[in-house]
Amino acid sequence: MHRSVGVIIENKKGERLMIERKNLPFGWACPAGHIDEGESPEEAARREVKEEVGLALGDLELKAHEFIAWNECSQGVKGHDWFVFATSDYAGEIRIEKTEVKNYQWVDKAGLKELELEPVWSYWFDKLNK
Repeated sequence: MHRSVGVIIENKKGERLMIERKNLPFGWACPAGHIDEGESPEEAARREVKEEVGLALGDLELKAHEFIAWNECSQGVKGHDWFVFATSDYAGEIRIEKTEVKNYQWVDKAGLKELELEPVWSYWFDKLNK
């Protein structure tokens, strides 16, 4: 089992920052990744966002913590203990990590339905009504 974090970042227009993954699992997702040993979920969330999109995060709100048995990652591990945060408190300019991220866009709630979301993010948006 892996421990994972994801961050729903929302701008002033209520749009969410979505990234298109370059590697498995393919699809559109929020910035996310594994928690390193000795790292807290909040530390991991801040690190992953900085690595993937170059933003520094302010206040984070934990929206969900749940084990998802069916969630598989690029390392072939099934089952992830997820921590999902949300924030609208961020600084910096978006700079994508080109080895992990193909593209990014800000998407409103209706636009999420148009994207081919990574399955775990379809689950989270439905569950959190985001």
